[in-house]
Amino acid sequence: MEQTYIMIKPDGVARGLVGEIIKRFEQRGYQLAALELMNPTKQLLEEHYQDLKGKGFFAGLIEYMASGPVVGMVWVGKDVVKVGRKMLGETNPLASAAGTIRGDFCIEVGRNICHGSDSVESAQREIAMWFPRGVKVASRNTSLHALIYEN
Repeated sequence: MEQTYIMIKPDGVARGLVGEIIKRFEQRGYQLAALELMNPTKQLLEEHYQDLKGKGFFAGLIEYMASGPVVGMVWVGKDVVKVGRKMLGETNPLASAAGTIRGDFCIEVGRNICHGSDSVESAQREIAMWFPRGVKVASRNTSLHALIYEN
């Protein structure tokens, strides 16, 4: 089973959307393996967003992301990276379909509620970065697993 890193940004936390976002992933059938409310340092955020370092909005992004707590989560399940990104919606919320998290709850790119890993490799890197003590996936409830997965 795949793992992905999903982070609820300061706007999502402040607006009280943590429960709704968790609910959507659980209802889809994914297993929550780790969750932590944290106040990230600028250093951690700069490492996380290192691929955007040359962009004009980088400093503002880091400042915003450090402005309040975030909720970091690790989700487990079949194709969870790809499906998790679809559940979040487009980076630009105005291009997101209704029924996606961004399509339902936000308008501005700079306040788009969530981050989701964009590949299995990124997920592994981000999980190690945000959960340096590691993530142990609990054993599955086999009867529930059988209701979600064919094998």
